[in-house]
Amino acid sequence: MWRVFMALAAMVVPANAAAQAYQCRLPAAQNVPRVTQDAPSRTMPITGYTMALSWSPGFCRGKEGQSAHAAQCSRRNGNFGLIVHGFWPDGGRSWPQYCKVENRLSPAELRRNMCMMPSARLIARQWLKHGSCMTRRPETYFKVTRILWNSYRIPDYDRLSRKDDLTAGDIRKAFADANRGIGPESVGVRLTGGGWLQEMRICYSKRFRPIRCDARRFGADDDESAKIWRGL
Repeated sequence: MWRVFMALAAMVVPANAAAQAYQCRLPAAQNVPRVTQDAPSRTMPITGYTMALSWSPGFCRGKEGQSAHAAQCSRRNGNFGLIVHGFWPDGGRSWPQYCKVENRLSPAELRRNMCMMPSARLIARQWLKHGSCMTRRPETYFKVTRILWNSYRIPDYDRLSRKDDLTAGDIRKAFADANRGIGPESVGVRLTGGGWLQEMRICYSKRFRPIRCDARRFGADDDESAKIWRGL
């Protein structure tokens, strides 16, 4: 697995990391939150991966004053656009989760990822639930996540949000057009019940090559009406 991760590092050319967030200021030292397993453990061969990117303005709508989401939504640590929700191993019809944890997440590693995933609890949970099924060390899991994250060029979704008759296909195509090697078929778009952009999912093979998303990850059809909450 480590050889595959190193091949990924050589394959991906990082983009400008500043393009990933409107602003970001790392918070002071963070304690690692205690998170508990809330579903059965499931071990199985990994057949691919999913990078889930959450649209932060939409997530933070109405949560600006909630202490549980202060790092992401209070704007004291910055304003965020797309952020990493999680990097998940896939197992075909199901997915591995909550595997054996051999190494604990350190406060230093948690803080290192706060501009990519501005929630200490989210970082801790992603390692426990998903990262533990991919590698023994949280540092390795988050390094691979950062390599992919820093390779993305994020379109100007603020501008796109003003487009008349915006569709999920427009959102999908904008991401694919900005990222060489990632086709629209590899970009899932998830909308809320009200049609607002909630999340995007980039689908990969087990060799970290973009692949066509299955229906579960592809989400909204191209012609489905969509809206993007700017929140600024």
